[in-house]
Amino acid sequence: MYTASSALLDALVEHGISCIFANLGSDHPALVEAIAEARAAGRPIPQVLTCPNEMVGMSAAHGHWLASGVPQAVVVHVECGTQALAGAVHNAAKGRAPMLIFAGSSPFTQHGELRGSRNEFIQWIQDVHDQRGIVRGYMRYDNEIRTGHNIKELVHRALQFSNSDPKGPSYLIGAREVMEQEVAPTPNDAARWRAIEPAALAPSAIATIATALIAARRPLVVTSYLGRNPAAVAPLVALCERLGIGVLESVPNAVNFPQSHPLYRGNQWNQPVQNAALAEADVILVVDSDVPWIPTVSKPAADARIFHLDVDPLKEQMPLWRIAAEGSWRADAATAIAQIDGWCADRPIDAATVAERTAHHATAHRARCAQLDALEAEPEDVLTPEYAVALFRTLMPDDVLVMNESISNYHTVINHLALDRPGSMHTSGGGSLGWNGGAAIGAKLACPERTVISFTGDGSFMFTVPSSVFWMARRYATPFLQVIFNNRGWKSPKLSALAVHPQGYAAAADGVDTSFEPAPDYAGIATAAGGAWGVRATTAAELRAAYVEGLRVVREEKRCAVIDVWLDHH
Repeated sequence: MYTASSALLDALVEHGISCIFANLGSDHPALVEAIAEARAAGRPIPQVLTCPNEMVGMSAAHGHWLASGVPQAVVVHVECGTQALAGAVHNAAKGRAPMLIFAGSSPFTQHGELRGSRNEFIQWIQDVHDQRGIVRGYMRYDNEIRTGHNIKELVHRALQFSNSDPKGPSYLIGAREVMEQEVAPTPNDAARWRAIEPAALAPSAIATIATALIAARRPLVVTSYLGRNPAAVAPLVALCERLGIGVLESVPNAVNFPQSHPLYRGNQWNQPVQNAALAEADVILVVDSDVPWIPTVSKPAADARIFHLDVDPLKEQMPLWRIAAEGSWRADAATAIAQIDGWCADRPIDAATVAERTAHHATAHRARCAQLDALEAEPEDVLTPEYAVALFRTLMPDDVLVMNESISNYHTVINHLALDRPGSMHTSGGGSLGWNGGAAIGAKLACPERTVISFTGDGSFMFTVPSSVFWMARRYATPFLQVIFNNRGWKSPKLSALAVHPQGYAAAADGVDTSFEPAPDYAGIATAAGGAWGVRATTAAELRAAYVEGLRVVREEKRCAVIDVWLDHH
């Protein structure tokens, strides 16, 4: 029997989805039956991965897309499973990660009128007024499947929204009776539901931006997530080299520009200092950035000219947002930057001006590198995060793929890994902790040939639901190396409190309720849950040995490795 659930599976295959990250429940008998029937008949369906925790499953779908560029599917159980997606919904929305979430809903009949009618007590309890409303504010598209006859249209429409800029998750629900409905197979028309083509700049916009950059004394590009599309990095490098433009990353979510390049001016997160490159810039091109600067601590000069290119220039999910740009355009970064560079290539550019700009940025770049080098010195006693990351860099495989959720050490990982290759590092793009473990699983599924590394704080490690993460990693052969920055507590809430009340009671208190003492055995948790190898490192010699063995375990034994790096207490 070919049912609405069979059509759902076919629609996913037609759209190129290879994985269903599933947490099944009493609302899914039709889907379970359709999966079994397809396997028995030899009909292709996506790989179904059992996810004991919903947030881990959705984080895996997020990581898979970052590594592959192809959205995946998540299946959860009615409104309970929808709520259990928790912070993963926030991360996918803020990180603009496309995926399709399908949740069942309680049956709408109770006397056996249709196949799938209510037959368990929980189906009355799980019937809520507005299940879609739980996540509607975070979705690119949401809908209810009311008949199996147009289910493919709804799936393809949801994925068309998800894949079109600004990208993001979509959510569909379907009751048991609808998903059991027998329907006729329909042709594959997924090609007619392609994402909207990337937006380009109008000729007048190209001329406006390019003319300002050429005439500037000290032009600067500020970006955060341009590198989510690795193809956008090369056009940015070409434009910056042509005109001698410096590049500043603000809260970088990806590799946006090669860090070894002399035009790279570093990155800024929450550091409470005025950024020198931002302060001296007279023309600033902001490209794909949610937070290009934090005006209470670091901002452009009052007379700086600002231009803004973004897949989401209005920041539609942010009630408060403004950067006082002269012009703002919705555009695909790879397309728009190539257009601007092409316009400049056809105009005379003063070589002396470009040389002076390049030399200026190169001098600042060398000074920055010297400062970072000084921080990487081998410690005599307590390990430092700078040394820990720099040491890993010396051992890092060429094929590395980093999932970075190091929170108070975000900038440390980015600065001291010093990655150049587009697509080699990602963050969630959001602010809900617990993403990195599931994301590493998804990334490894997408790129099994690459060495996946997860950097995490000890707080974010516990948020990942490690019992689910490492069980899944073992079951689905997705080994990764996880490096935990263990400062025995939540450092970020403490820093936030001290930033607002530097001389207050909290600053003088013995503790501010953020300690994780006594420290859990993080490596032991991973070993118990998924047979991982793990070790605690407290000295430089122990850390080097741990890196060497951890990489060997991941690459040769094909199992996870966890290194618990003990830093100074938070």
